Order: sequence, then structure tokens, then C-alpha cells
Amino acid sequence: MPHPSRPLSPHLQVYRPQLTSVLSISHRISGVALSLGALVFVWQLLAAAAGPLAFDGFQHMIGSWLGLALLVAWSAAFYFHLANGIRHLAWDAGYGFDLPTTYRSGVAVLIATVTLTAVTWIAVLIVWRH
Repeated sequence: MPHPSRPLSPHLQVYRPQLTSVLSISHRISGVALSLGALVFVWQLLAAAAGPLAFDGFQHMIGSWLGLALLVAWSAAFYFHLANGIRHLAWDAGYGFDLPTTYRSGVAVLIATVTLTAVTWIAVLIVWRH
């Protein structure tokens, strides 16, 4: 019979987080964030269909600091999920399973996420100023 204070299976208390496990969990979280972001897009379409007053309300919300923060977070989730999905495709093809390559590709996913998010929002700011 197992000891009552010990977990029955591997648990977060037993293992410390590693890059691979954190990226795996983050991939799932970013998928949920993308789904929620899609609902915001549907809200925008419904507001546009409902008329100028509803669309102005949506634009006011999405243009607020909270709306912009959500858009930045959504775009970061998009780029993370995309880059990590490409990494998973490489794994599905049988490449990149050795530990050093796994860590290098994980770091590459993080660098790609930050770079693509920053480039996107710099471009958005440049367009808004003109």
C-alpha cells in the first residue's frame, strides 16, 4: 500500500519545471487564448453587422489600454502557438528529439515569439501614426 503522503503518480511537487514541460503547458494555454481571441473577432463582426453604434462601442473597448493589452497578448499567443506548432511538426517528422536540439528549438520558439510580436506591433504603431 502506498504511503499516504506520497503522490501515486509523477506530480508537480516531484519534478521541477523544465523548458520542455513549460513550453508544452504553454502551448495548450496559448491554444485556449487563441480560441478566446476568436470570440473577440466574432464580437467585432457582430458589432459591425449591428450598426455604427455597436461597432463604435467595440472600437472604444478594443482601443482602450485593456483592449490593446489583450490584442498584444493574443498576437503573442498566436506567434508562440505557430512557432511551437512548427517545432511539433519537425518532431512528427522525426527530427529534433535529442536533448540539445530540443532545448535549442525551445529557445528558438521563445525568440521567434518575442521577435514576431514586437515586429507586428512596431508595424501597427507605424501604420497608426500615418
